[in-house]
Amino acid sequence: MARRSTQSPPPEEFEERILDIDVVDEMQGSFLEYAYSVIYSRALPDARDGMKPVHRRILYQMHDMGLRPDRGYVKCARVVGEVMGKLHPHGDTAIYDALVRMAQSFSMRLPLVDGHGNFGSLGNDDPPAAMRYTECRSAPAAGLMVDAIDEDTVDFAPNYDGSEREPVTLPAAYPNLLVNGSSGIAVGMATNMPPHNLGEVIAAARHLIRHPAADLATLMRFVPGPDLPTGGQIVGLDGIRDAYASGRGTFRMRAKVTVEKVSARRKGLVVTELPFTVGPEKVIAKIKDLVNAKRLQGIADVKDLTDREHGLRLVIEVKNGFNPEAVLAQLYKLTPMEETFGINNVALVDGQPLTLGLRELLQVYVDHRFEVVRRRSEFRRAKRRDRLHLVEGLLVALVDIDEVIRIIRSSENAAEAKEGLIARFGLSEVQTQYILDTPLRRLTRFDRIELESERDRLTAEIEELTRILDSDAELRKLVSGELAEVAKKYGTPRRTVLMESEGAPAEALPLEVSDDPCRVLMSSTGLLARTADGEASFEATDTPQSTSRGKHDVVVSAVASTTRGEVGAVTSTGRLLRIAVVDLPQLPSRASAPSLAGGAQVSEFLSLEGDERVVCLTSLDESSPGLAIGTEQGVVKRVVPDYPSNKEELEVITLKEGDRIVGAAELHTGEEDLVFITSDAQLLRYQASQVRPQGRPAGGMAGVKLADGASVVSFTVVDPARDAVVFTVAGGSGTLDDSLGTAKLTPFDQYPRKGRATGGVRCQRFLKGEDRLVFAWAGAAPARAATATGAPVPLPETDPRRDGSGAPLAKAVAVVGGPV
Repeated sequence: MARRSTQSPPPEEFEERILDIDVVDEMQGSFLEYAYSVIYSRALPDARDGMKPVHRRILYQMHDMGLRPDRGYVKCARVVGEVMGKLHPHGDTAIYDALVRMAQSFSMRLPLVDGHGNFGSLGNDDPPAAMRYTECRSAPAAGLMVDAIDEDTVDFAPNYDGSEREPVTLPAAYPNLLVNGSSGIAVGMATNMPPHNLGEVIAAARHLIRHPAADLATLMRFVPGPDLPTGGQIVGLDGIRDAYASGRGTFRMRAKVTVEKVSARRKGLVVTELPFTVGPEKVIAKIKDLVNAKRLQGIADVKDLTDREHGLRLVIEVKNGFNPEAVLAQLYKLTPMEETFGINNVALVDGQPLTLGLRELLQVYVDHRFEVVRRRSEFRRAKRRDRLHLVEGLLVALVDIDEVIRIIRSSENAAEAKEGLIARFGLSEVQTQYILDTPLRRLTRFDRIELESERDRLTAEIEELTRILDSDAELRKLVSGELAEVAKKYGTPRRTVLMESEGAPAEALPLEVSDDPCRVLMSSTGLLARTADGEASFEATDTPQSTSRGKHDVVVSAVASTTRGEVGAVTSTGRLLRIAVVDLPQLPSRASAPSLAGGAQVSEFLSLEGDERVVCLTSLDESSPGLAIGTEQGVVKRVVPDYPSNKEELEVITLKEGDRIVGAAELHTGEEDLVFITSDAQLLRYQASQVRPQGRPAGGMAGVKLADGASVVSFTVVDPARDAVVFTVAGGSGTLDDSLGTAKLTPFDQYPRKGRATGGVRCQRFLKGEDRLVFAWAGAAPARAATATGAPVPLPETDPRRDGSGAPLAKAVAVVGGPV
């Protein structure tokens, strides 16, 4: 007998759900869903706050956990666990890697996480410690990203399982996408955006707020190029212009290198800044491989002297007989000391991946900020209106508090009391309930005064918020002002030097810029820079305060040159050292006198010994009348302009034992006046034509007759055709040069010319307790003075008497300068 089957036939409804789908269509649809998920949920940043979802979730969760900068650190593993459990449906490795990057000062221009422990090193040469060993809390800049997030400024959406709410974007009080950049690889597209300077980006955003029709060229005046966290140099700005216009472009990053004497016998290349994302170990390994393969010559040794105190310092010793500049050109060409960065500004705008230029990036952020501030103002106005409604109800009740108490006492229950109060005073239900919930102790005369004051304050705040919401101009003004406050508090000087180029190879560096006229300036604080215009005139002026210098600076020497030329630096020991002008930082063109805040220290270009200092700058033009030099022992010399191009260091005078140069200047006509001022207050002035030019090894001739015990305090060159002054400071025996004394300012024409090697005339009468000059200077007016730290010093009124006494100084004078 056949067994009957016990399996029932499938229901008809299940058979109807079987669909015949082409595998190509199914794969295409599934792939598109996957690609969109990767693009939107993982790989690309939002153009409004510059955040990928993982970064946004980390900052929001740290804000929710109360990990503010003034709180203690917590384990990174705790933060990662909270983010993974509540918001981010991916592995802990991805979350921790994102958190680590936000804490690295060499990856972020403005770090968002304050890390405690090993968070890795430049170039990932030293990977970060595991999250169970490291600690973190929010950095101050992270507070700007989530500021006012609890005031309905942004939309929230459910998390991956619907149990939590997370922000779709952050309020972002500054343009984070441009400031910190971003990188990511999605499906079929990628983004790679370099960091920028916070102050520059905010300045461009504020200009766009004030001038909505501003073009790209105008915005690039504020944002000339990226500002990388590791500093270095950017060579070639054409690619940056392309990227700012179209969203795509490339530029070359180059290490910052100086040629220094690293040992008694050898010179070396000292690397203090590397290209973005390049670490020293990667450079060292590449150099060793090239040396072993005999593709790189002239390298004697490579030492990594990096430490926490001095930062990056990679010393590459060059063998004797090799030109350090030529070796450096090979290093730029063959090693990661020069890398290419490809800009690809892809970001999400309204959920769509778009390639954005500089103007579009700024516009998206500005529009987002308008929306945030508008929603914040509406939220605050609603809150204040609600509070004002309650305060007005309390004030109504206080007017007839006895009647309020009678109605409450005579009522059977709270509902009856509420109805009685509403009927008697015309209050709303919300006001009535608040009155019933308020303790009787608050309903006093003193609290009435407080409530009236609060009512007036709330009314004024509501009117102000309404004015902002009703006026587009006021809204723009508020957003611009808040951005200005962020820039003032968190802005830092530019780290990366921008160098114009047409894409020439590294070995042709001097040809990367046109050989235009320029002027090389040296300031009293030892800064060197070049200007873009060789015809500009500069005066010693107050300069903007910076983090590394004082509020005042004096231009003490200037010389005309060309961008690809060289100038000489004359030192107090009689040496003349060459400086390549193209290596000097260029100051922006300005109508007024420039600030040398963008300059670089002399020590970055020259190796000075002991107390040796740079006395002046000079051109190396052999057709000029030469140099005029004055020494402490009264020797004067006119140097024949003979500067062999194959020598980096020349001797311009043979000094006697114990002597040193106190002043030097380049002559332009040969008819200028040479001025000696001695410690016993004698001033000698005579024409430079009275001094016969001598060859460089010569020791000079007698310049001024010195009394016993006297020495030269100042030697300067003055053009008699210009207005000039003489400034002297007198002090007592044992007075140091930087001590206070009595000062005198006298017109230069009050002093007659005398013959060379004579004693001159008295330039200041000593007061009681004074017996010597501690400082002196003669030069073109107007004169500006500064202390050794760069603080300005007010000078006394001009005294027409050439031998008058001085007036007390408010501060000690260390340097004086005039127009150059």
